[in-house]
Amino acid sequence: MANVWDILAEGSIAAVGFSIHGQPFVIPMLYGSDRELIYLHGSAASRLMRQLETGLAACLTVTLIDGIVMARSAFNHSMNYRSVVAFGTAKKITDAAQKQSALRTISEHGSPGRWAEVRGPSQKELKATTVLAFHMEEASAKVRTGPPSDDDADYALNIWAGVLPLHVTAGDPIADPKLRDAIELPESIRNFETRQLKPRSKS
Repeated sequence: MANVWDILAEGSIAAVGFSIHGQPFVIPMLYGSDRELIYLHGSAASRLMRQLETGLAACLTVTLIDGIVMARSAFNHSMNYRSVVAFGTAKKITDAAQKQSALRTISEHGSPGRWAEVRGPSQKELKATTVLAFHMEEASAKVRTGPPSDDDADYALNIWAGVLPLHVTAGDPIADPKLRDAIELPESIRNFETRQLKPRSKS
């Protein structure tokens, strides 16, 4: 289970899948986790949130891409990746303090330190937002690392093979055009680091 939580800690977007009357839906969502629960949030008017809060069975997936595996044959090309597939149900958080805490967890997951620098949600905003705690009933992690695996006969071919690492990196901050003068870059932005670890593949 530790590997599942480690992957979730590095991810940024979860694909949440569910089915209504035989029609499947998959929705990309920001999330946060405290290594016990996964927290999701959205508009109180959202069809997704209204359905999930009823305890509808759902599937949540997160994938991190670490590199493109270049083999000597087209058939053996692959990707180095880490992924989580989790099955479970979600419960609506109604307690005000728990709701605030869950929203902070989601915010800190994507932008560590940012919550303390900004205005917190107003009562109107909280009322318009549904926060769900997703309980994982079953989860698995799948990982692919390392160089390509070619057919024995193909190793003699004069074709380059190896791994092209992929990284998620942050660029230079772009200020809001409406930003007031003399506002310095906050600490959370100055200290922002990529959420993705360096790929574990070998070139």
